[in-house]
Amino acid sequence: MDANSLVRGLAAIGAGIAVLAAVGPGISEGMCAASAVSSVGRNPDAYKKIRSTMLLGCALTETSALYGLLIAILLIFADVLFVFNNVLNVILCVA
Repeated sequence: MDANSLVRGLAAIGAGIAVLAAVGPGISEGMCAASAVSSVGRNPDAYKKIRSTMLLGCALTETSALYGLLIAILLIFADVLFVFNNVLNVILCVA
């Protein structure tokens, strides 16, 4: 096994782990929507305030899932060996 295959394999594993960051926001957004529907059912007059608060909370929660997706895409499509070699050269030149 050469270093190229090892780094690409580890990048794929890291991308898979990064995508798991979407599990938490998915669960929390579902719970948020369920609570909002329940609240509107109990107090229909407050639906505007409940809806705006729910949408803001879902938008803020979704950002963590998008960051995980961004990291996964960068790990898969960025040339990790180029970055790795440049970092290694910088470390060796400084030392």
